[in-house]
This record gives sequence, C-alpha cells and structure tokens, in this order.
Amino acid sequence: MVEEEAKNLTMELSEKGGVENNGFVQNEAFDDKETDASSQEEMPKPCTVDVDPVAQEETVLKPYAGMPKEVLLKFSSQARYRVTREILFWLIIAAAVALVCATIAIIALSPKCLDWWQAGPIYQIYPRSFKDSNMDGNGDLKGIQEKLDHVTYLNIKTIWITSFFKSPLKDLGYGAEDFYDVDPIFGSMSDFENLIAAIHDRGLKVIMDLIPNHTSDKHRWFQLSRNRTGKYTDYYIWQDCMEAAGAVLPPNNWVSVFGNSSWQFDDVRKQCYFHQFGKEQPDLNFRNLDVQQEIHDIIKFWLNKGIDGFSFSTVKFLLEAAHLRDEPQVNKSQNGETVTAYSQLYHDYTTTQVGMHDIVRSFRQTMNQFSREPGRYRFMVSGDDEKEDIEATMMYYGTTFIQEADFPFNFNLMNMKNLSGNSIFEAVDLWMKNMPVGKWPNWATGSPNAARISSRIGKEYVNVMNMLLLTLPGTPVTYYGEEIGMENIASENVSEEHMNSDPVVTFPEKSPMQWDGKVNAGFTEGNSSWLPVNSNYQTVNVEIQRSWSNSTLNLYRELTRLRNNELPMNRGWMCYIWNDSNVLVYVRELDGLDRTFMMVLNFGQESTVDLKAIVPNLPSEAVIRLSTNFSNAGKAVSTKLIKTEMGEGLVLEYKTAKPVHTMEAFQGKCFVAEKVCYSMALNLLYMNC
Repeated sequence: MVEEEAKNLTMELSEKGGVENNGFVQNEAFDDKETDASSQEEMPKPCTVDVDPVAQEETVLKPYAGMPKEVLLKFSSQARYRVTREILFWLIIAAAVALVCATIAIIALSPKCLDWWQAGPIYQIYPRSFKDSNMDGNGDLKGIQEKLDHVTYLNIKTIWITSFFKSPLKDLGYGAEDFYDVDPIFGSMSDFENLIAAIHDRGLKVIMDLIPNHTSDKHRWFQLSRNRTGKYTDYYIWQDCMEAAGAVLPPNNWVSVFGNSSWQFDDVRKQCYFHQFGKEQPDLNFRNLDVQQEIHDIIKFWLNKGIDGFSFSTVKFLLEAAHLRDEPQVNKSQNGETVTAYSQLYHDYTTTQVGMHDIVRSFRQTMNQFSREPGRYRFMVSGDDEKEDIEATMMYYGTTFIQEADFPFNFNLMNMKNLSGNSIFEAVDLWMKNMPVGKWPNWATGSPNAARISSRIGKEYVNVMNMLLLTLPGTPVTYYGEEIGMENIASENVSEEHMNSDPVVTFPEKSPMQWDGKVNAGFTEGNSSWLPVNSNYQTVNVEIQRSWSNSTLNLYRELTRLRNNELPMNRGWMCYIWNDSNVLVYVRELDGLDRTFMMVLNFGQESTVDLKAIVPNLPSEAVIRLSTNFSNAGKAVSTKLIKTEMGEGLVLEYKTAKPVHTMEAFQGKCFVAEKVCYSMALNLLYMNC
C-alpha cells in the first residue's frame, strides 16, 4: 500500500516537470550492511523535487577564486578573455624584441671605451731620485710605495718607472747585468712585488723600461760569449780586428752614440765586439733567433709579475747591416780618420734596418698573449727619438693590419730650439698631421734625458706648459717634479765621483724630488743624497704648494681633474684658431655637446687678440674656467679683446650651436683621434655621426 502511494507521488512530480535530486546517495558499503542486518528494510527511493525552469535559467555561473581547471576552461575560451590574453602576449613579445634591438643598436653604435693608458696622464719616475726609504741616499722601490698617495692626489692613474734592473749603473742602469732581478740599490724582488700589489690596490697601472738592444759587459751572456761557450758564442756582434801599439783597427768607421769607434777589442776572445753606446754595453745580435727568444722570455717574466706595460727604448738600434760597409760622412771632405762624433756620419747601416720593425711587432704579439682578460690590456710604447724624421717615428704605430706600439714617445715639445706661439704650433701640428688615422697621440715636456722646463725655457712658462700638456688631445706624460716646477741643479754641484762613473750621462734634471722644506727636501732621512737637492727646495716643494691655492701643484691638479671630467677634453676635436709669435689658441669640442673649451696660451710677451674677428660665430663673452692666475677663474671676458701676460694661460668655456670643426674656414685645422658624438637626450656617446 505504502509502495503504491510512493510510486504515484513520483509519477505526479515527473509529470509536473520536476527534476531528480541525486544530491545524497548512500554509500554502497553502507547499503550492503543494512541489507545484511535487516532484510526487512528496503533502500529509500530517490525523490524528485519540482523546480521552476525559469529560475534555473537565471542561475549563471561566474568566475571565482580557486575554481577548478574544468570551470576555468569554460571561461578561457570566451572571446573577451581570449582576445585580451593574446593582446597582452604579443605586447610582451614586441617589448622584448624592441629591448633586444635597442640593446644591439646601443652596443653597435657605442664607441670603444678609452683604454687605461688613454684615460689619464702617465707619471714618469726616476726611482733613484724619487724617495729614499732606508736612509742610504738613494731612492728605491719602497720609497715609491710610500709616496703613492701623491700620485693619486694628482688624479693620475699610471706610473712609469724607469730602469731598475740589476746593473753596474753605467749609463744610469740602462745596460742590465741581470734582466730577471732588481738592483740592490733599489731594493729586492719582494719589494717590487709589494709595490706592484700596492699600485694595483689603488686602481693604478704601472709600466717599466726595457732596453733590449744591449746588456752590460758583466752580464752572464757576455761572459759566456767572449769564451765561445755553446749557443752564447754568437749572442753578441763579434768581428775580427787588429790591435797594434794599444790602438784598435776597427772593421769600419762606425761611431757610437757617445763618440769614438763603436768597436771594442776584447782580450779574452781576441775579437772586437760592437757597441752603439758605451763600451761597457755590448750590443746583442738580434739576427740570432735565440737572442730574440731570450727577450720574449724576459717580457713574459715581468708580465707574469704584474707589469701592465713596457717602454721599449733604443729599438731602432736592434739591427745593423750585415755587410759592415762604412757609413757615409756628413762632410765628405773631412778626413775620415778624424770622424769621432756621432753627428758626423749618416747612420744608414746602424739604425732602422729592414726587419727591425718585425722584431718590435713580435714583442707586441707576446704582450697580446697577456691582454686577453678584460681590463688587463698590456700597453706598449717605443722610446726612440728620430729627431726630424717624423715618417720614421710614425712607423712605430704599426699598420692598419699589424699592431706595433700603442704610440711612439713624442719628443717634439722637448726638441724645440726656441719658444713661441708659432714654435709650439709647429711641434703640435707636425705630430697631428703625420699621425696615422685612428691612432692616439701623446705629449711630454720632460724626461730623464732632457732639461727641466724651468731650466730649458724659463720658470715663468712652467704653468702654461703644463696647461698645454694637459689640454692637448692624447696621453700626457709628466716627468716627476714638473708638477711643482722643479729646476735643474747646477752642473758644478754634481760630484766628480758621479761625473767619472758616468761621463756620458747628464745629471742636473735627475736631482732628488722635493717633498718638503726639511733637510734634503724630505727625500731622505740620511745624512746626504746621491745627488744634491736643488737649493730652492724650501719654496719649491710638495708640502708648501699643497697649501697655496695659486701654486703650480694645485693648477696641475685642477687641470688633470678638468681633463678627466670633461668629455671634450679627453676625446673631442681639437681645432687651431690662431697662432703667432706670442700665443697659441685652440678649442676642444665634441659633436652633440654645446659646451666648448678654448685654450689661450701665451709663450711669448704680453699679447691681445680679437678672437671674435677670427671666429665670427663665437659668443661675445666666455667664462674663464681655469687660469694660471687662480684669481681670474670664473670671470667673464670679451672674446673681442682677450689679453694675456707673458706665460699666462686661460681655459675659456662657452656654449655654441655651431662648433668650430663644422666651419668651412677651419677645415684642415681640426683633428680627432677617435671620433664620437654625444646625445644629450640619452646622455650617451655614439659613433657613426
């Protein structure tokens, strides 16, 4: 009865459009248990509930957090979600492609960064005269380490240490007795290693001298060669000659740089050996491949010690003509037997022989093996003075395809016979016009073998020469002491002992560095120094000039700061504006940058120049950025009337939309080593402009 009523109820609900509710279904296991427990009970039947169809249609499923995958897929296929997703996807792809393209473009257009040897001045130190650390009167490697703060104070990043090899110190140590050791007068190899570490810890670089042409006659190689021992027999240049009544009859008329015959008879070997310099400095035989390999091994040894570069000197003397013919006389009517001076012959057979540059380039190739790490490029300079032969000098740059020196040392500013605005212009222009395209210039106003600026041209020109040095394009090289205006010592103050030990060497420009006004200028705490200190040390020294705002030292420091911080100064154009017997005027500017620097340098007498008439587009006023007279800095001057006193220098700054190098009137008067442009919008440098 009950069963029939349930069936009737189900049928009625079905007819009224009800839906079956399966929301609760008993567990089958539970079902079985109930059946077993009481066969009298029966499973409840599913019931149906009457639901309004309209209400069902109004129930719409919406996205919600944590929805399962099946529900998510129902929405992801809808147009409004699919289109949005695809738009975002392609925008991300486009942005990524644009970013990659922009990166490639920036890399492709960005100029090569200046190398460390291009980015700042080089400071040349003659170690025996820089600082004595052990009170023996001789400067040493520890002394250099003690004074590294002075180098950083000058805003200098590279130190050049002249020869410190173990040596009898003839010709100031340029004839090495042992290329693998430090002379005890300068310290030990441990001192050198400590110095290198200290230099690199300060972020500085260091280069050293290497003179491959000759050795000392005390060198082990020479001792073995004079005894004809094995491969060393031909390490030097030996020729038969005769000695009669104490006089040597040499194989030819070749004369040494220091005068007299370049052949010296050896009592042990009973032959003459060849020497381009002193008789204590026999020339190596570079036609012997074993000798070349020895020099390559020496280069590798010091590079492994941490040296960042080399200055190779006397390389033009590496080879001599094998035929040994007499060299032609300058004065053909002169009696050949009276020819004793180097200047009396044309040195066609003893300098710059065919094959010499190949040897120098092989040195470069060895150094390149150590230049593969980022930031560890090994720098190379050749230090031969070719005098007026500018073409021979430029050959040391190498060729377009074969690298040689990064630059040959520039002696032009030291070889001038007189000082004037015109002579400075000629010295600068000679280098810039002959330098191969894309190469890097360099400038120096002093060296261990040239009189100091104060003594050579006058102390009133020290500041303006430093201003010239530090505002020209390229790498400036400063000889120690020039930053404070040191002068030569008087020749009569050099002891007879020194003159006798090194009769061919000049000493006045090698006097001890003047650090302060104390005894021996702070160079040594010993009783004396190897050379006397200049008598002006109490007023010309580092300590006192650091306290003077208008000192040579502080001007030098401000100039190096200007050079390091201003783009036109370190890699921009240089254009000559004007030169006469008194002044030289030039500008430094950069494409894309509206700021220009103009140097007005006086190397003669008081002068007034109308620059507005020379450069019509010049602004009517310019601001003095730096002056040899510090009190003038910041003042405005009229470009129609710029007055300078004797030895005065001005660095003027002005803004212009038309740089000088774009003006037709100055074509052929402008030079740039590595052309780049500046984008003010992006604040970056780029090429192809």
